[in-house]
Amino acid sequence: MPAISFQSVSKHYASRGGASNPARSTLKALDGVSFDIEQGEFFGLLGPNGAGKTTLISVLAGLTRATSGRALVHGHDVQADYAQARRLLGVVPQELVFDPFFNVRETLRMQSGYFGVKNNDAWIDELLESLGLADKAGSNMRQLSGGMKRRVLVAQALVHKPPVIVLDEPTAGVDVELRQTLWQFIARLNKQGHTVLLTTHYLEEAEALCGRIAMLKSGKAVALERTSDLLKSASSSVLRFKLDSVLPAEFAGKARVTGRIVQLPAHDAHEIEQYLAALRQAGLSVEDVEIRKADLEDVFLEVMARHGEQPLAGARAA
Repeated sequence: MPAISFQSVSKHYASRGGASNPARSTLKALDGVSFDIEQGEFFGLLGPNGAGKTTLISVLAGLTRATSGRALVHGHDVQADYAQARRLLGVVPQELVFDPFFNVRETLRMQSGYFGVKNNDAWIDELLESLGLADKAGSNMRQLSGGMKRRVLVAQALVHKPPVIVLDEPTAGVDVELRQTLWQFIARLNKQGHTVLLTTHYLEEAEALCGRIAMLKSGKAVALERTSDLLKSASSSVLRFKLDSVLPAEFAGKARVTGRIVQLPAHDAHEIEQYLAALRQAGLSVEDVEIRKADLEDVFLEVMARHGEQPLAGARAA
């Protein structure tokens, strides 16, 4: 039995047009998404902003009702059997949501009570220690930094020991120390048998942690493969260098530019030489030239560009 099963999940919103066209239109936030996540997997859900990742998680958590299709947690329908489905699920949301009237320990005790878990202090102590919150246990939630509030959200999601953990952008805007602490703890839980579903824009995290990945675009699944297979499918290596000048227009559509760093996909040595020759001909001086294998970010951009609105045939089943 899969830990999570999405079965043709669609979510449509009606929206009113502007003054020039007041007629209602339909926004398809999710359009027939289907895949399974097996028990014990560390699974990545990737996509650009607006792809439908958070909507899909909201359907799973029971926060949003799907227009059609079903989502199940360990076989329990999130609508028909919502109480049991939610007991099996721990969700860390994107937003920092907290109750300003309680300290950290009281917050976790309250969360335990929502799931009917009593005498949970030993596990709460372990969460506090593992997430670097032990010295903040008596602090009011309002006194915590954004990073510390994020740690408490993780602890809240785990306080009832759910077998399925959903992390929606858990490291957005947090420091390196929290990232390392969080991933060490979550990786340990995953090794103990917990299923983890992760959404992140830090693709190096997904590449390092996730055994299998689904990619969404415009509410549709456009890829569903093992991470290693996605990386093997990359059609190119990458030429990386630093450049102080403006990149020639002929490269603009291909290049990933971050400050001085330019990265260009290259299918073979001949194409690399063509790039370098064109740069020399343009009178440009490049520094720190290197050739590397394509990473998950390269694959992600290639998949998004290649598939557009059309889902892969294999993206509808695990």
